[in-house]
Formats: sequence, structure tokens, C-alpha cells
Amino acid sequence: MNKDFRILVINPLVDGTHIALFENNHCLFEKLLPLENIIINTDLLSQVNNRKSIIVDTILSIGIDIISVNAICGRGGLLQPIEGGTYLINQKMVDDLREEKNGKHVSNLGALLANAIAEDWNVDAYIVDPVVVDEMLDIAKKTGIPSIERKSIFHALNQKAVGRSLAASLNANYHDLCLVIAHMGGGLTVGAHQYGRVIDVNNGFDGDGPLSFERAGSLPNKDLIELCFNGCKSKEQLQTETIYQSGIKAYLNIERRVELDLLWRTKSDEVKKVFDIVGYQVAKEIGKMSTVLSGNVNAIAITGDLATYDYLNQQIIQQVSWIADTYVFPGENVMLALAQGTLRVLQGMEEVKFYE
Repeated sequence: MNKDFRILVINPLVDGTHIALFENNHCLFEKLLPLENIIINTDLLSQVNNRKSIIVDTILSIGIDIISVNAICGRGGLLQPIEGGTYLINQKMVDDLREEKNGKHVSNLGALLANAIAEDWNVDAYIVDPVVVDEMLDIAKKTGIPSIERKSIFHALNQKAVGRSLAASLNANYHDLCLVIAHMGGGLTVGAHQYGRVIDVNNGFDGDGPLSFERAGSLPNKDLIELCFNGCKSKEQLQTETIYQSGIKAYLNIERRVELDLLWRTKSDEVKKVFDIVGYQVAKEIGKMSTVLSGNVNAIAITGDLATYDYLNQQIIQQVSWIADTYVFPGENVMLALAQGTLRVLQGMEEVKFYE
């Protein structure tokens, strides 16, 4: 008989902490724990103790015996490049995150919170497929300037989780397939998955590839350089504009996803024009990644929050249907993906990995 495992999952956000308690694949409890402004406005690392207390108090308040929890999993942060998988949180990982060696981001708190609680509860703590997963071919990193290389920063957690779900629906193993998976959200990444490894992918954080909800995507070099040197904006302002204030936001003059939903209901023709642009660029990126796989594409998947719009999905599908069948997985099931990655290790289906 298979043993049941209880896993506490932690996903830190800017204004709160999303937690969930799973028993195997079944979610027993899920809640977004908001933070007071006094906590939000402090340095990220100084938030650990406050967030930890809120998480622990919440779990105890619903009557969960902490002895029944077998493992804790936190959202992976900005670590050094690593291959995909489930990693046991160790002191090296904690030190790198505390020292912010590879960047500052709220996701860095995921492993720190998981580790702090796990030490008190005497269980192991893990992360699964952080955004820094790097399985890219060396040639895929090269650019026209030898000193500049492309980086692998993408929605590894959701892309790999969708890859496994798609494989299961095809009665196959993820590690036996070649897939192209497009994650469409605040950022947008399209990965070439070859036998369980993402051998090429656009860097959706820096804006490489298609435009997204808030990112500009790839821009003409000459125009971008002129924008940088016209003296109107500082380096920080340009970074904010291209990473957080461009894309769909700029075209429709909105700030939040809820505004996009409202516009879709009230001014769909206006939104369709922008979706046509996004769909065209995503389809083109899918085509690029299909060539990386030499045309050997078993299936294509579309996922992320923007995949909830069927019109956008259809714009993409009609352009890539000649490559392979396309499957839609709306949303980004972060909590389940983290729990499943941990569960695979606890059940002995996958070897745990170690951060070095």
C-alpha cells in the first residue's frame, strides 16, 4: 500500500504568502496570507520571521498536527544556474539566498521560509524547478557579441509540470517526448523540451522573445540603443518600462490583469487587435523552438494566465497546427507543481538533487 505524504507548500508574494497543505496530490488547505504594510515595506530578508510566524500560526489554527507533516517545499528563487529537479535545501542554498548572490527577488524567501520551519518541525525542506533552471545547449547561448551570452531564466516550474501532465494525457513519459511549451503570463517563455530537458528557451524576465502582459519582448537593436541614449530616462526607468510597463499593458493602457478581463468583456475588438500581435509572436517563437528540435515535435502546449483567453489560444493554434497537435493548460498551478515535485522524491519516483 502506498504511503500518504503531507507536504506544506510555500509561495512568497510581494504582499502576502500563499500556502497550501497537500496529502499526496490532494489539497487539504490553501490560503493567501496577507502581510501588513509595515512588513511589506521592510527589506525582504527581514520579513522571514514575520512571514514564518504567520504561516505557523495559521497551520496550528486549523488544527493540523505538525507531526503529520512529512516535508515542506518552498518556491525556488534566484540561485546559480542548475538543472531541473527537486532539490533538498541545504546550507549552501540558504547562504546564497541570504547573500542575494544571484539577485534580489521575493521568491528567494521560499527556500528560506521552508528551511526555517522545517528545522523547527524536524523534517526535510525542498525546492522544485526554480526559474534559474539551465539545461540549454551551449550553442543556444551564443550571440553575435562573443562576450554576451543568452541566459536561461524561464517558467521552469510550470513548463515542466505541464510537460508531465501532457505526457500523461498522451500515455507517455515526459522524458520520452519532444515538446514545445509556451507559458504566457506577466512574462512569456517558450521552451524546447527534449527528453525531459529544456535545451533552448527565451529569457522572459529580461524581455527576450515575444511581448507579454508587461514585458516589451525583443526589440530592434538600433531603436533600443537610441532609446537608451536620448537622455529622457534613467537606466532604472528604462528597465522598469521594458520589464514591467510594456507589452499588453502599454497597448491597452492598463496595469492589472483584472483590467484586461474587464476590457475583454466590454471592448473585445480593441483587445483582439493586441491578442493578434501576441499570438503572432508566440506562434513565431514556437516555430523557432520547433527547428531546435529538428521538427521532431510530439506535441505543443500553451499555458499560463493568458491561456485562459480562447481567442488568443486559437490565434496561436491556427498558425502552428501544421507542426503538431496543440494542447491548452490554462493558468499556472504553482502550488500543485511544488507538491508533486516533492512527492516524486518522497515516493522514490525521482532522485533528490543537491545544490552545490
